[in-house]
Amino acid sequence: MTTQQTIGFIGFGAMASRMAAHLEKAGYATLAYTPSGKGGDGVTRFLPTPAEVASKSDIVLACVPDDEALAASMYGPQGVLAGIKADGLLLNTSSVSPEAADALQKAGQEKNICVIDCPVSGSTPEAESANLVILAGGNDAAIARAQPIFDKIGRITIHAGPSGSGARLKLVINGIMGAGLAAVAEGIAYGLAAGLDRSMLFDALDEMAVISPHHKRKIKMAKAGDFSPQFPARLMQKDMRLLMDAAARLAVPAPTLAAVTQQLSLARRAAENADYSVLIGVMEKIVANDA
Repeated sequence: MTTQQTIGFIGFGAMASRMAAHLEKAGYATLAYTPSGKGGDGVTRFLPTPAEVASKSDIVLACVPDDEALAASMYGPQGVLAGIKADGLLLNTSSVSPEAADALQKAGQEKNICVIDCPVSGSTPEAESANLVILAGGNDAAIARAQPIFDKIGRITIHAGPSGSGARLKLVINGIMGAGLAAVAEGIAYGLAAGLDRSMLFDALDEMAVISPHHKRKIKMAKAGDFSPQFPARLMQKDMRLLMDAAARLAVPAPTLAAVTQQLSLARRAAENADYSVLIGVMEKIVANDA
């Protein structure tokens, strides 16, 4: 880069702060806004409104938890769209509903802003190592414009299709991920109730090819009883809820995912800020009969 570009972050939690660290190492300057005004990595400067961050940035990257947080930070006199420069680039990495992603793209288009819905697949370990998978929705020119940023935070970019496709693909992936975890939790619960040795059971599952590397990581967490949040239960349950709504709009029957959503609601009730693998711990507690 001949001149340093500035990336403005809207939301600066566990995922965004790790993305920012990679971009700072690559030579970008960073700014950020969080609703609490708290956070930071010692390098990123915090500003009081999304509009101010947008006005001082060449590229804006949103990483907020849900539709409501996205709307609060994007629209209105203090929102990103009020401050972003004409022909600006807005990267929405948030996991939100397809409707919210589509609405933001349309609002940006009306202001001559390029908006890409680009949620990421991966948790904090992948963000830490820049191994996220970027799920991008937009036209070829838009994706090419954002590619230098994607290359610094992820290992691959999947061009999912036109605007909104990234949000839709993210729901597919997280639905499968949640269903897999629920099956693991139920299988473990049966094994424990049936009298299988706990250590043997957890170690055996770690050797099975039918269990994904992601879910093996969750099994190891559950064996140790360490549910430090890599992907909090409240966010996983939220994504399942969005998927169920999206499927219902298209009259797609999804009874398995409906049941999984209820299980993850149980996990969220039990420990909303713990990793969503806490569902394994919840099931273990149930079969232990020691409540």
